[in-house]
Amino acid sequence: MDKVIKFDPREKILEKAKRYVDDVEAFLDEREQAVPLLLKAMEFGDEALKSEIIFLLGSFAKEEVAWPLYRILVDPSQEEELRRDASIQLSVIGPFLEDPQPLVDRLIEDMGSNDPELRIHAAFAVGWEGNTPAAIPLIERLYDGDTRVQQTAVSALSNLRDDKIIHLLLERLEQGPLMQKRAILFNLWRFYSKKEEVARVYLQHLNHENADLRFDALALLGIVSSVEKHFEAYRRCLQDPDNRIRGLALRKLAEEGGSRLKEIKDELASLLDDPGMDVKRAALEALKKIS
Repeated sequence: MDKVIKFDPREKILEKAKRYVDDVEAFLDEREQAVPLLLKAMEFGDEALKSEIIFLLGSFAKEEVAWPLYRILVDPSQEEELRRDASIQLSVIGPFLEDPQPLVDRLIEDMGSNDPELRIHAAFAVGWEGNTPAAIPLIERLYDGDTRVQQTAVSALSNLRDDKIIHLLLERLEQGPLMQKRAILFNLWRFYSKKEEVARVYLQHLNHENADLRFDALALLGIVSSVEKHFEAYRRCLQDPDNRIRGLALRKLAEEGGSRLKEIKDELASLLDDPGMDVKRAALEALKKIS
């Protein structure tokens, strides 16, 4: 009797799924059958394939993939990286859904979960431009007992692109824990219409007692304003007790200080004896530029 070769539908599905992932044109040409097949492949593909499928479907099949992504996000048996991928894609496709409100309602409910991981993923997922129903629940997460949830809420609130939120974030910048303060500094520049106000905040934080906040503020200042405009502030940073800050200020001055670099030639020369090797190298490069 001849041997019977068993047909494994899973193997066939995975083979087709990999084909669609590798060939977007084939996916678009066969979209009607490709979408359900890829969703089926999500059930038993490996993590790498699942991640690629999430990205592909999130790019081209927003309506069909929204709830499957949600199910991944809330599933504690999934790898955390995959849950994070799902939350990212939901935040991307949310504005394009015909009726996002049922999804928003579920995510807001999940932000009140006892599971901090679910609160993190849900908070990130609702952070898209114009999603104002999520604003108050996200504001509540600024006071969450888990610092990671607090930081995620800062990012999600910034994604709403609502200028009214900036004043609340500035209040938390004064009163919140250190990691939340750093998250706020890293998100303020995204309020494009408030660049002058944000620049003032960064300048103020160049004098903060915490070196990490001073370094973050210096790194971010260049996003919202020019070195030339705040030349003296960068110059003062050359005397900062933190090596990182002295080195960064030197590099920014050398790159964008222009003709005014000659004004501080003596200060640059004195930094050739700096205890930090990175600072010495940056000072040398700045002096070469003057020459």
